[in-house]
Amino acid sequence: MERKKILITGGAGFVGSHLCKRLLQEGNEVICLDNYFTGSKKNIVELLDNPYFEMVRHDITQPYFAEVDEIYNLACPASPVHYQYNAIKTIKTSVMGAINTLGLAKRVKAKILQASTSEVYGDPEVHPQPESYWGNVNPIGQRSCYDEGKRCAETLFMDYHLQNNVNIKIIRIFNTYGPNMNPDDGRVVSNFIVQALKGNDITVFGDGKQTRSFQYVDDLVEGTIRMMNSRDGFTGPVNLGNPGEFTMLELADKIIELTGSKSRIVHLDLPKDDPTQRKPVIDLAKKELNGWEPQVALEDGLVKTIAYFEDLLRLEKNLI
Repeated sequence: MERKKILITGGAGFVGSHLCKRLLQEGNEVICLDNYFTGSKKNIVELLDNPYFEMVRHDITQPYFAEVDEIYNLACPASPVHYQYNAIKTIKTSVMGAINTLGLAKRVKAKILQASTSEVYGDPEVHPQPESYWGNVNPIGQRSCYDEGKRCAETLFMDYHLQNNVNIKIIRIFNTYGPNMNPDDGRVVSNFIVQALKGNDITVFGDGKQTRSFQYVDDLVEGTIRMMNSRDGFTGPVNLGNPGEFTMLELADKIIELTGSKSRIVHLDLPKDDPTQRKPVIDLAKKELNGWEPQVALEDGLVKTIAYFEDLLRLEKNLI
């Protein structure tokens, strides 16, 4: 195979680091771009000795120039704790990041993929969610910086495709978990695991009956690469997620069981605009991405993720 030059924005983040590793294993040259707001060097330190891997500290709200064949645009904080910390910065990352990466793709004639999100569906009134659903999003809520930033990025991608003939691909990522998650990023899987391992109360928002569909990171990476390599003219958007649906209480109980924790479940008020249901329709992904569908069962993925956090917490304890 011909070695491709690939740019990954947000490459030191949770998903980006796994994507960097996989694309290097396939024999490509990878430029990892990250400003380390939520990404971490520890996620990609094992790749630094690879002569075909380059790490660049850069904020994608500023233009970046490189000769590349493909661009994966993953740069943006993805957990409520981090994207609400600086809402203006979050929406600038989505919008200016899209403009800058699309401008680069246009200049060098690179294929470009946008990592969008199931958050474009908001608190959905249609369940499960197909790509044809336009969503139910509050444009002025505390989550809007992320939801509307990603929606605007999708618009920019489609306009660059229609107006400038840029070769684009759009994926909508549903809840994903796995090693390299940030232990304090506020996402439900990492929250529950860290709380359980520390023996703290597990905090469930609302009555815990709201549902999510959890996808292991390896399945997402496989789908993302298949989307980049999909047939010319297929732009998406396409849902990448696991259609298995679990309540927050089911997830908490499973993590308590797998960790052997004595943690209690306590309930807190549900955050404003928090979706009550989230489940993807993946028929389009199956059709267009060579039969792609998640392969890792929730329990199997949780076992691997728990092992990662056990090692991480052990290391942190030894450093104190």
